[in-house]
Amino acid sequence: MLGLVGQSGCGKSTLALAILRLLHLKGGKAEGSIHFKNQDLMCLKESQMRPLRGREISLVLQSPVAALNPSLRIGTQMEEAWRVHARRSSRAECERAVKQALEDVSLPGTATVLRQYPSQLSVGQAQRVLIAMAVLHRPSLLIADEPTSALDINTQSEILELFAGLSHKLGMGILFISHDLLSVATISDRVAVMDQGQIVECQETQSLFRYPAHPLTKRMMAALPPMRHLA
Repeated sequence: MLGLVGQSGCGKSTLALAILRLLHLKGGKAEGSIHFKNQDLMCLKESQMRPLRGREISLVLQSPVAALNPSLRIGTQMEEAWRVHARRSSRAECERAVKQALEDVSLPGTATVLRQYPSQLSVGQAQRVLIAMAVLHRPSLLIADEPTSALDINTQSEILELFAGLSHKLGMGILFISHDLLSVATISDRVAVMDQGQIVECQETQSLFRYPAHPLTKRMMAALPPMRHLA
């Protein structure tokens, strides 16, 4: 798990969209190379890139309220997410996959949740639904773009534990984007610090927190309370 931290506006979310080749939706343009499983994503045609999104590389957005369609039941949205990459699967296979994904994110009352609309869920439940949709196809890489910023402190802790568990259970890599260093310290194996669109420092988590090298990293650390669990 790689944590990506930086001040607001430094380019963290822009990087996430660039990896998925979706930066053009925000009026931007990506150049250079993005290597994933021995291929350069920048060299792929859109018809080659489309099957990778959601199946090999998934994205969990910051706001579940904005990401989920308010007019569709959760079951309908999850079924659509499954059939995008499994059109020929049977209904039974779809139902099994959806149920398994909800179990993966420890969301109780599966049958009830599937019948509900997003407005009937708490923010924490809605975020778990988003994560379940992201892991439906067991991606190799999950990009989590500030997934805890809209949650209360207790729910944040639960979601962080969930990401750590999913990484081990499903064997997938996670790029965890956040401005919250404490969250990143909790679950990341390595941490990268971004400043003005550039990665200015990248170390193993404990090493970074003990021996920050870049001036920005040092300023961010100075603003934190003591973290005895990293000592």
